[in-house]
Amino acid sequence: MTFYRLILMLLLPFLLMGAGWRRLRGRAVGGEIAERLALRGGSRDRPLWLHGASNGEITSARWLVEEILARDPSLRILISCNNPTARQMVRGWGIPRTEAVLAPWDTLGATRRFLARWQPRALLVLENELWPERIASCAAGGIPVLAIGARLSEGSARNWRRVAPALLRRTLARIDWLSAQDEESERRFVAAGLPRERLGPRLVLKAGVRPAAVEPPFPAPPRARCLLAASTHEGEDEPVLDAFLAARHLFDLLVIAPRHPRRGPEIAGLASARGLRASLRSRGEPPDAPVYVADTLGEMALWYRLCGTTFIGGTLAPRGGHTPFEPMEAGSALIHGPSVHNFAEIFATLDRMGAALFVAGPVELAATLADLGPEQQEALTAAARRLPRSADPEPILSALARLTSRP
Repeated sequence: MTFYRLILMLLLPFLLMGAGWRRLRGRAVGGEIAERLALRGGSRDRPLWLHGASNGEITSARWLVEEILARDPSLRILISCNNPTARQMVRGWGIPRTEAVLAPWDTLGATRRFLARWQPRALLVLENELWPERIASCAAGGIPVLAIGARLSEGSARNWRRVAPALLRRTLARIDWLSAQDEESERRFVAAGLPRERLGPRLVLKAGVRPAAVEPPFPAPPRARCLLAASTHEGEDEPVLDAFLAARHLFDLLVIAPRHPRRGPEIAGLASARGLRASLRSRGEPPDAPVYVADTLGEMALWYRLCGTTFIGGTLAPRGGHTPFEPMEAGSALIHGPSVHNFAEIFATLDRMGAALFVAGPVELAATLADLGPEQQEALTAAARRLPRSADPEPILSALARLTSRP
Protein backbone atom coordinates (compact mmCIF):
# COMPACT_ATOMS: atom_id res chain seq x y z
CA MET A 1 0.00 0.00 0.00
CA THR A 2 2.93 2.33 0.72
CA PHE A 3 4.20 1.95 -2.84
CA TYR A 4 0.69 2.60 -4.25
CA ARG A 5 0.41 5.78 -2.17
CA LEU A 6 3.79 6.94 -3.40
CA ILE A 7 2.74 6.38 -7.02
CA LEU A 8 -0.44 8.41 -6.48
CA MET A 9 1.53 11.23 -4.85
CA LEU A 10 3.81 11.35 -7.88
CA LEU A 11 0.81 11.32 -10.22
CA LEU A 12 -1.05 14.08 -8.39
CA PRO A 13 0.76 17.01 -10.12
CA PHE A 14 -0.14 15.52 -13.50
CA LEU A 15 -3.78 15.07 -12.45
CA LEU A 16 -3.85 18.70 -11.38
CA MET A 17 -2.28 19.84 -14.66
CA GLY A 18 -4.78 17.78 -16.63
CA ALA A 19 -7.71 19.31 -14.79
CA GLY A 20 -6.22 22.78 -15.25
CA TRP A 21 -5.72 22.18 -18.98
CA ARG A 22 -9.33 21.03 -19.39
CA ARG A 23 -10.45 24.19 -17.63
CA LEU A 24 -8.36 26.39 -19.93
CA ARG A 25 -9.91 24.68 -22.96
CA GLY A 26 -13.41 25.07 -21.56
CA ARG A 27 -13.87 21.31 -21.11
CA ALA A 28 -13.86 21.29 -17.31
CA VAL A 29 -16.64 22.32 -14.98
CA GLY A 30 -15.84 24.90 -12.32
CA GLY A 31 -14.77 23.41 -9.02
CA GLU A 32 -13.50 20.15 -10.51
CA ILE A 33 -10.15 20.33 -8.71
CA ALA A 34 -11.78 21.27 -5.41
CA GLU A 35 -14.10 18.27 -5.62
CA ARG A 36 -11.34 15.91 -6.71
CA LEU A 37 -9.28 16.97 -3.70
CA ALA A 38 -12.34 16.92 -1.41
CA LEU A 39 -11.80 20.55 -0.45
CA ARG A 40 -15.51 21.35 -0.44
CA GLY A 41 -18.88 19.71 0.08
CA GLY A 42 -19.98 17.47 2.89
CA SER A 43 -22.89 16.53 5.11
CA ARG A 44 -23.60 15.40 8.64
CA ASP A 45 -26.54 13.24 7.51
CA ARG A 46 -24.27 10.20 7.06
CA PRO A 47 -25.40 9.35 3.51
CA LEU A 48 -24.94 6.05 1.79
CA TRP A 49 -22.06 6.52 -0.68
CA LEU A 50 -22.52 4.90 -4.09
CA HIS A 51 -19.72 5.16 -6.64
CA GLY A 52 -19.71 4.30 -10.34
CA ALA A 53 -17.28 5.14 -13.10
CA SER A 54 -19.46 6.95 -15.61
CA ASN A 55 -22.86 7.26 -17.30
CA GLY A 56 -23.40 3.61 -18.13
CA GLU A 57 -22.51 2.17 -14.75
CA ILE A 58 -24.48 4.74 -12.80
CA THR A 59 -27.51 4.52 -15.07
CA SER A 60 -27.53 0.76 -14.53
CA ALA A 61 -27.81 1.35 -10.78
CA ARG A 62 -30.59 3.92 -10.89
CA TRP A 63 -33.21 1.27 -10.13
CA LEU A 64 -31.21 0.22 -7.07
CA VAL A 65 -30.91 3.82 -5.84
CA GLU A 66 -34.68 4.25 -6.14
CA GLU A 67 -35.30 0.94 -4.37
CA ILE A 68 -33.02 1.83 -1.44
CA LEU A 69 -34.59 5.27 -1.01
CA ALA A 70 -38.10 3.80 -1.14
CA ARG A 71 -37.24 1.35 1.66
CA ASP A 72 -35.79 4.00 4.00
CA PRO A 73 -37.38 7.48 3.87
CA SER A 74 -34.72 8.85 6.24
CA LEU A 75 -31.76 7.86 4.07
CA ARG A 76 -29.78 10.08 1.71
CA ILE A 77 -27.53 8.78 -1.07
CA LEU A 78 -24.33 10.44 -2.24
CA ILE A 79 -23.47 9.37 -5.81
CA SER A 80 -19.92 9.92 -7.02
CA CYS A 81 -18.53 9.44 -10.51
CA ASN A 82 -15.36 10.02 -12.47
CA ASN A 83 -16.48 12.73 -14.90
CA PRO A 84 -18.63 15.88 -14.92
CA THR A 85 -20.97 14.49 -17.61
CA ALA A 86 -22.11 11.66 -15.35
CA ARG A 87 -22.45 14.06 -12.42
CA GLN A 88 -24.69 16.30 -14.47
CA MET A 89 -26.73 13.32 -15.64
CA VAL A 90 -27.45 12.26 -12.06
CA ARG A 91 -28.41 15.80 -11.09
CA GLY A 92 -30.77 15.85 -14.05
CA TRP A 93 -32.65 12.83 -12.73
CA GLY A 94 -34.09 15.01 -9.96
CA ILE A 95 -34.35 12.10 -7.52
CA PRO A 96 -35.06 13.44 -4.01
CA ARG A 97 -32.50 12.79 -1.26
CA THR A 98 -29.61 12.28 -3.65
CA GLU A 99 -26.53 14.36 -4.31
CA ALA A 100 -24.00 13.94 -7.13
CA VAL A 101 -20.31 14.80 -6.88
CA LEU A 102 -17.03 14.04 -8.60
CA ALA A 103 -15.20 11.21 -6.86
CA PRO A 104 -12.05 12.14 -4.95
CA TRP A 105 -8.76 11.17 -6.49
CA ASP A 106 -7.48 8.00 -4.86
CA THR A 107 -4.81 9.72 -2.80
CA LEU A 108 -4.60 9.37 0.95
CA GLY A 109 -5.29 13.05 1.64
CA ALA A 110 -8.22 13.46 -0.76
CA THR A 111 -9.85 10.21 0.36
CA ARG A 112 -9.59 10.96 4.07
CA ARG A 113 -10.88 14.51 3.61
CA PHE A 114 -13.82 13.14 1.63
CA LEU A 115 -14.69 10.65 4.36
CA ALA A 116 -14.34 13.29 7.06
CA ARG A 117 -16.59 15.74 5.21
CA TRP A 118 -19.34 13.28 4.24
CA GLN A 119 -19.10 10.61 6.96
CA PRO A 120 -20.80 7.93 4.83
CA ARG A 121 -22.41 4.99 6.58
CA ALA A 122 -21.34 2.55 3.83
CA LEU A 123 -19.69 2.52 0.40
CA LEU A 124 -21.27 0.71 -2.55
CA VAL A 125 -18.92 0.37 -5.53
CA LEU A 126 -20.26 -0.62 -8.93
CA GLU A 127 -18.71 -3.15 -11.30
CA ASN A 128 -14.90 -2.78 -11.41
CA GLU A 129 -14.29 0.45 -9.44
CA LEU A 130 -12.06 -1.15 -6.81
CA TRP A 131 -9.82 1.76 -5.83
CA PRO A 132 -7.32 0.56 -3.17
CA GLU A 133 -7.02 3.77 -1.11
CA ARG A 134 -10.75 4.37 -1.05
CA ILE A 135 -11.45 0.86 0.17
CA ALA A 136 -8.56 0.85 2.67
CA SER A 137 -9.62 4.18 4.19
CA CYS A 138 -13.23 3.02 4.52
CA ALA A 139 -12.10 -0.18 6.21
CA ALA A 140 -9.84 1.76 8.58
CA GLY A 141 -12.75 4.03 9.50
CA GLY A 142 -15.19 1.18 10.11
CA ILE A 143 -17.21 2.01 6.97
CA PRO A 144 -18.55 -1.18 5.32
CA VAL A 145 -17.66 -1.70 1.65
CA LEU A 146 -20.00 -3.56 -0.70
CA ALA A 147 -19.11 -4.32 -4.33
CA ILE A 148 -22.20 -4.63 -6.52
CA GLY A 149 -22.20 -6.47 -9.86
CA ALA A 150 -18.41 -6.68 -9.63
CA ARG A 151 -16.46 -7.77 -12.68
CA LEU A 152 -12.88 -9.01 -13.03
CA SER A 153 -11.92 -10.02 -16.56
CA GLU A 154 -9.17 -12.48 -17.31
CA GLY A 155 -7.05 -9.65 -18.71
CA SER A 156 -7.50 -7.50 -15.60
CA ALA A 157 -6.74 -10.44 -13.31
CA ARG A 158 -3.60 -11.18 -15.31
CA ASN A 159 -2.45 -7.55 -15.10
CA TRP A 160 -2.99 -7.48 -11.34
CA ARG A 161 -0.98 -10.70 -10.97
CA ARG A 162 1.89 -9.16 -12.94
CA VAL A 163 1.96 -5.74 -11.30
CA ALA A 164 0.51 -5.81 -7.77
CA PRO A 165 -0.98 -9.13 -6.63
CA ALA A 166 -0.48 -8.31 -2.94
CA LEU A 167 -2.26 -4.96 -3.30
CA LEU A 168 -5.26 -6.64 -4.94
CA ARG A 169 -5.31 -9.34 -2.27
CA ARG A 170 -5.32 -6.77 0.55
CA THR A 171 -7.96 -4.67 -1.22
CA LEU A 172 -10.28 -7.64 -1.68
CA ALA A 173 -9.74 -8.73 1.93
CA ARG A 174 -11.15 -5.33 3.02
CA ILE A 175 -14.42 -5.76 1.09
CA ASP A 176 -17.26 -6.83 3.38
CA TRP A 177 -19.64 -8.18 0.74
CA LEU A 178 -19.35 -8.73 -3.00
CA SER A 179 -21.81 -9.82 -5.66
CA ALA A 180 -20.00 -10.79 -8.83
CA GLN A 181 -21.44 -10.19 -12.26
CA ASP A 182 -20.80 -13.72 -13.48
CA GLU A 183 -19.38 -17.06 -12.42
CA GLU A 184 -15.96 -16.47 -13.96
CA SER A 185 -15.53 -13.12 -12.17
CA GLU A 186 -16.59 -14.78 -8.93
CA ARG A 187 -13.94 -17.45 -9.38
CA ARG A 188 -11.23 -14.88 -10.15
CA PHE A 189 -12.10 -12.72 -7.14
CA VAL A 190 -11.79 -15.67 -4.77
CA ALA A 191 -8.54 -16.79 -6.39
CA ALA A 192 -7.17 -13.24 -6.01
CA GLY A 193 -7.91 -13.04 -2.29
CA LEU A 194 -11.60 -12.39 -1.59
CA PRO A 195 -12.77 -14.52 1.36
CA ARG A 196 -15.34 -16.91 -0.09
CA GLU A 197 -17.76 -16.36 2.79
CA ARG A 198 -18.16 -12.72 1.71
CA LEU A 199 -19.64 -13.65 -1.65
CA GLY A 200 -23.26 -12.73 -2.22
CA PRO A 201 -25.54 -13.90 -5.05
CA ARG A 202 -24.41 -12.99 -8.54
CA LEU A 203 -25.99 -9.86 -9.98
CA VAL A 204 -25.89 -7.99 -13.29
CA LEU A 205 -26.96 -4.43 -12.51
CA LYS A 206 -28.05 -3.75 -16.06
CA ALA A 207 -30.58 -6.59 -15.78
CA GLY A 208 -32.57 -4.39 -13.41
CA VAL A 209 -32.74 -1.36 -15.72
CA ARG A 210 -36.33 -0.32 -16.29
CA PRO A 211 -37.24 0.84 -19.80
CA ALA A 212 -37.68 4.58 -19.99
CA ALA A 213 -41.00 5.93 -21.21
CA VAL A 214 -39.67 8.02 -24.09
CA GLU A 215 -41.05 9.09 -27.40
CA PRO A 216 -39.03 9.11 -30.64
CA PRO A 217 -37.38 12.51 -31.03
CA PHE A 218 -38.55 13.00 -34.61
CA PRO A 219 -40.86 11.41 -37.21
CA ALA A 220 -39.16 8.28 -38.51
CA PRO A 221 -39.84 5.30 -40.76
CA PRO A 222 -41.68 2.31 -39.27
CA ARG A 223 -39.70 0.81 -36.41
CA ALA A 224 -38.96 -2.42 -38.28
CA ARG A 225 -37.17 -0.35 -40.96
CA CYS A 226 -34.89 1.45 -38.47
CA LEU A 227 -31.52 -0.04 -37.55
CA LEU A 228 -29.37 1.00 -34.57
CA ALA A 229 -25.65 0.46 -34.10
CA ALA A 230 -25.27 1.05 -30.36
CA SER A 231 -22.02 2.12 -28.66
CA THR A 232 -19.78 1.39 -31.63
CA HIS A 233 -15.98 1.52 -31.48
CA GLU A 234 -13.40 2.27 -34.13
CA GLY A 235 -13.40 -0.43 -36.79
CA GLU A 236 -17.11 -1.22 -36.39
CA ASP A 237 -18.75 1.68 -38.19
CA GLU A 238 -17.40 0.70 -41.62
CA PRO A 239 -18.88 -2.84 -41.58
CA VAL A 240 -22.14 -1.49 -40.15
CA LEU A 241 -22.42 1.04 -42.98
CA ASP A 242 -21.57 -1.62 -45.58
CA ALA A 243 -24.16 -3.98 -44.10
CA PHE A 244 -26.77 -1.20 -44.13
CA LEU A 245 -26.08 -0.65 -47.83
CA ALA A 246 -26.63 -4.35 -48.46
CA ALA A 247 -29.95 -4.24 -46.60
CA ARG A 248 -31.47 -1.04 -47.98
CA HIS A 249 -34.45 -3.08 -49.22
CA LEU A 250 -35.33 -3.71 -45.54
CA PHE A 251 -34.00 -0.63 -43.70
CA ASP A 252 -34.57 3.04 -44.43
CA LEU A 253 -32.70 4.58 -41.49
CA LEU A 254 -29.43 3.72 -39.76
CA VAL A 255 -28.74 5.36 -36.38
CA ILE A 256 -25.11 5.09 -35.27
CA ALA A 257 -24.52 5.96 -31.62
CA PRO A 258 -20.74 5.88 -31.13
CA ARG A 259 -19.34 4.97 -27.74
CA HIS A 260 -17.28 8.18 -27.89
CA PRO A 261 -19.38 11.06 -29.29
CA ARG A 262 -16.31 12.96 -30.50
CA ARG A 263 -16.15 10.43 -33.35
CA GLY A 264 -19.35 11.80 -34.87
CA PRO A 265 -17.78 13.79 -37.73
CA GLU A 266 -15.49 10.88 -38.55
CA ILE A 267 -18.48 8.53 -38.88
CA ALA A 268 -20.32 11.05 -41.06
CA GLY A 269 -17.25 11.06 -43.31
CA LEU A 270 -17.29 7.25 -43.54
CA ALA A 271 -20.94 7.39 -44.60
CA SER A 272 -20.25 10.07 -47.19
CA ALA A 273 -17.44 7.99 -48.68
CA ARG A 274 -20.05 5.28 -49.33
CA GLY A 275 -22.48 7.65 -50.99
CA LEU A 276 -24.70 7.91 -47.90
CA ARG A 277 -25.80 11.27 -46.56
CA ALA A 278 -25.45 11.63 -42.79
CA SER A 279 -26.87 14.03 -40.21
CA LEU A 280 -25.25 14.72 -36.83
CA ARG A 281 -27.43 15.13 -33.77
CA SER A 282 -24.76 17.17 -31.96
CA ARG A 283 -25.08 19.87 -34.64
CA GLY A 284 -28.87 19.91 -34.51
CA GLU A 285 -29.07 18.80 -38.13
CA PRO A 286 -32.47 17.57 -39.35
CA PRO A 287 -32.92 13.79 -39.55
CA ASP A 288 -33.52 13.83 -43.29
CA ALA A 289 -30.62 11.56 -44.28
CA PRO A 290 -30.45 7.74 -44.32
CA VAL A 291 -27.68 7.81 -41.67
CA TYR A 292 -28.23 9.63 -38.39
CA VAL A 293 -25.18 9.93 -36.15
CA ALA A 294 -26.35 10.14 -32.53
CA ASP A 295 -23.14 11.71 -31.23
CA THR A 296 -24.54 12.74 -27.85
CA LEU A 297 -24.62 11.25 -24.36
CA GLY A 298 -27.55 10.11 -22.24
CA GLU A 299 -30.00 9.48 -25.09
CA MET A 300 -29.65 5.75 -25.77
CA ALA A 301 -33.19 5.05 -24.57
CA LEU A 302 -34.46 7.16 -27.49
CA TRP A 303 -32.63 5.09 -30.06
CA TYR A 304 -33.58 1.73 -28.55
CA ARG A 305 -37.23 2.77 -28.76
CA LEU A 306 -36.88 4.14 -32.28
CA CYS A 307 -35.18 1.13 -33.86
CA GLY A 308 -36.54 -2.38 -34.29
CA THR A 309 -33.07 -3.91 -34.59
CA THR A 310 -29.92 -3.19 -32.59
CA PHE A 311 -26.37 -4.21 -33.38
CA ILE A 312 -24.46 -4.29 -30.07
CA GLY A 313 -21.22 -2.33 -30.35
CA GLY A 314 -17.94 -3.57 -28.96
CA THR A 315 -18.66 -7.08 -30.23
CA LEU A 316 -16.95 -6.87 -33.63
CA ALA A 317 -14.11 -4.80 -32.17
CA PRO A 318 -12.32 -6.70 -29.38
CA ARG A 319 -13.99 -4.74 -26.57
CA GLY A 320 -16.07 -7.41 -24.86
CA GLY A 321 -19.45 -6.01 -25.87
CA HIS A 322 -21.90 -3.58 -24.30
CA THR A 323 -25.18 -4.25 -22.56
CA PRO A 324 -27.88 -6.27 -24.33
CA PHE A 325 -30.38 -5.63 -21.53
CA GLU A 326 -31.57 -2.13 -22.44
CA PRO A 327 -32.30 -2.81 -26.14
CA MET A 328 -33.86 -6.13 -25.13
CA GLU A 329 -36.14 -4.34 -22.62
CA ALA A 330 -37.10 -1.84 -25.32
CA GLY A 331 -38.17 -4.68 -27.63
CA SER A 332 -35.37 -4.27 -30.18
CA ALA A 333 -34.04 -7.39 -31.94
CA LEU A 334 -30.38 -8.09 -31.10
CA ILE A 335 -27.34 -8.79 -33.29
CA HIS A 336 -23.84 -9.21 -31.90
CA GLY A 337 -20.35 -10.24 -32.91
CA PRO A 338 -17.91 -12.65 -31.20
CA SER A 339 -16.38 -10.33 -28.54
CA VAL A 340 -18.85 -10.63 -25.65
CA HIS A 341 -16.75 -11.39 -22.56
CA ASN A 342 -18.22 -8.44 -20.60
CA PHE A 343 -21.64 -10.15 -20.69
CA ALA A 344 -20.68 -13.70 -21.63
CA GLU A 345 -23.42 -15.52 -19.70
CA ILE A 346 -26.36 -13.45 -20.95
CA PHE A 347 -25.16 -13.51 -24.56
CA ALA A 348 -24.78 -17.30 -24.37
CA THR A 349 -28.32 -17.55 -23.01
CA LEU A 350 -29.70 -15.23 -25.70
CA ASP A 351 -28.03 -17.23 -28.45
CA ARG A 352 -29.20 -20.55 -27.02
CA MET A 353 -32.81 -19.37 -26.80
CA GLY A 354 -32.85 -17.87 -30.29
CA ALA A 355 -33.21 -14.38 -28.81
CA ALA A 356 -30.17 -12.87 -30.58
CA LEU A 357 -28.26 -13.36 -33.82
CA PHE A 358 -24.54 -14.08 -33.74
CA VAL A 359 -22.36 -12.83 -36.61
CA ALA A 360 -18.73 -13.87 -36.91
CA GLY A 361 -17.62 -10.81 -38.87
CA PRO A 362 -18.51 -8.08 -41.39
CA VAL A 363 -19.55 -10.46 -44.19
CA GLU A 364 -21.94 -12.32 -41.91
CA LEU A 365 -23.33 -9.04 -40.57
CA ALA A 366 -24.24 -7.91 -44.09
CA ALA A 367 -25.82 -11.26 -44.93
CA THR A 368 -27.79 -11.34 -41.67
CA LEU A 369 -29.19 -7.82 -42.07
CA ALA A 370 -30.13 -8.50 -45.67
CA ASP A 371 -32.48 -11.26 -44.41
CA LEU A 372 -33.78 -9.56 -41.25
CA GLY A 373 -37.35 -8.64 -42.08
CA PRO A 374 -40.15 -7.71 -39.65
CA GLU A 375 -41.16 -11.33 -39.03
CA GLN A 376 -37.71 -12.41 -37.89
CA GLN A 377 -37.34 -9.27 -35.79
CA GLU A 378 -40.57 -10.16 -34.00
CA ALA A 379 -39.42 -13.76 -33.49
CA LEU A 380 -36.21 -12.54 -31.85
CA THR A 381 -37.97 -10.10 -29.54
CA ALA A 382 -40.59 -12.72 -28.62
CA ALA A 383 -37.81 -15.12 -27.60
CA ALA A 384 -36.12 -12.36 -25.59
CA ARG A 385 -39.36 -11.69 -23.68
CA ARG A 386 -39.15 -15.22 -22.28
CA LEU A 387 -35.91 -14.47 -20.45
CA PRO A 388 -36.02 -13.55 -16.73
CA ARG A 389 -35.84 -9.77 -16.46
CA SER A 390 -35.52 -8.51 -12.93
CA ALA A 391 -32.44 -8.16 -10.75
CA ASP A 392 -33.24 -8.97 -7.12
CA PRO A 393 -32.31 -6.15 -4.71
CA GLU A 394 -33.05 -8.17 -1.57
CA PRO A 395 -29.56 -9.68 -1.04
CA ILE A 396 -28.01 -6.20 -1.33
CA LEU A 397 -30.51 -4.61 1.03
CA SER A 398 -30.10 -7.43 3.51
CA ALA A 399 -26.29 -7.22 3.46
CA LEU A 400 -26.45 -3.43 3.74
CA ALA A 401 -28.78 -3.59 6.75
CA ARG A 402 -26.60 -6.18 8.47
CA LEU A 403 -23.32 -4.36 7.87
CA THR A 404 -24.54 -0.89 8.81
CA SER A 405 -26.15 -2.12 12.02
CA ARG A 406 -22.88 -3.42 13.41
CA PRO A 407 -21.73 -1.60 16.57
